[in-house]
Amino acid sequence: MRLGGLMKSTALDFPGLVSAVLFTQGCNFTCPYCHNPQLVRLFGEPLAEEETLAFLRRRRRLLGGVVISGGEPTVQPDLAEFCKKLQGLGYAVKLDTNGSAPRLVSDLIARRLINYLALDLKADPRAYPPELAPEFPGEAIMETIGILKRGGLPHEYRVTAAAPFINRRSLETIARTAAGRAPLFLQPCRLTTNFNPDFMNRHPPPGMDEIRDWAAAAAAYLPVHIRAL
Repeated sequence: MRLGGLMKSTALDFPGLVSAVLFTQGCNFTCPYCHNPQLVRLFGEPLAEEETLAFLRRRRRLLGGVVISGGEPTVQPDLAEFCKKLQGLGYAVKLDTNGSAPRLVSDLIARRLINYLALDLKADPRAYPPELAPEFPGEAIMETIGILKRGGLPHEYRVTAAAPFINRRSLETIARTAAGRAPLFLQPCRLTTNFNPDFMNRHPPPGMDEIRDWAAAAAAYLPVHIRAL
């Protein structure tokens, strides 16, 4: 696994568990607002996997879960094997993904190698613009949503209120597509440390009043929560 960073402890990322967060290197998306731009492209020497696992062995009495985030973890060829190693240490595993690899997600669920999944939705899943994804992933993302809705894996949806990709109409479409009991977390867009600052300067994010209005409309389809930065 190409690991680019480690958060040693958080109570916010994995519902009900204190967890560590591992950030993988590399991503197949180019979201202008990404606040982990250093992880989008491969850079420098990755963290040593064995040292990371050794750290997690020492923390087993303090942590209940490990979150695999990114970057985009599903571009890692050894993701399934790494999840198995984490579960072998006694950890529950949460995967953060953009949903572009439905077959892998389905395999991880079938093999019970993940215990929770957070799906980041960037825009109307039927119409991802090239600024977000150089290769249109709409069908794949719709398939991932379907897998989650049909299966029994606990999951959530996450949306960053980033212009021009998210507005009232696109958020309502996302909510209608993902409709069910799984929650959607809507978060404001940061304007610091972005992947494409020039793009962000041309497209300022919506204010909190707009975000609250959009959330109220989306709540007709599934539970919606606004997550502060």
